[in-house]
Amino acid sequence: MNLEDQLKNLFPDHVPSNEPEEIDDTPHQLYVQKEPMICKYEKRKGKATTIIEGYEGEDEDFKILAKELKTKLSVGGSFKDGALILQGDYRDKIMQLLKEKGFKVKRVGG
Repeated sequence: MNLEDQLKNLFPDHVPSNEPEEIDDTPHQLYVQKEPMICKYEKRKGKATTIIEGYEGEDEDFKILAKELKTKLSVGGSFKDGALILQGDYRDKIMQLLKEKGFKVKRVGG
């Protein structure tokens, strides 16, 4: 019994359509601002953190950017009050990744 037969048994009233689904393949464009984003280093509860602030676009765009940075750096982090807080000191790598995307970044502290 193949998958199609199993699905027919589970959903007998379903009529499959042969029309292809429309999929939006265009990548999401992030808002690139004129003012630089601030990348700073802090110690919170004795642990190193990197904080990125100053994004002027939509919060959803910043969340997409945050997820991409966390994935590329393989670190944990959170998004709070318009700031991205990453675990560890990754200022140099973050600044390089943001510059490649066309953002201006300003290093603050240390």
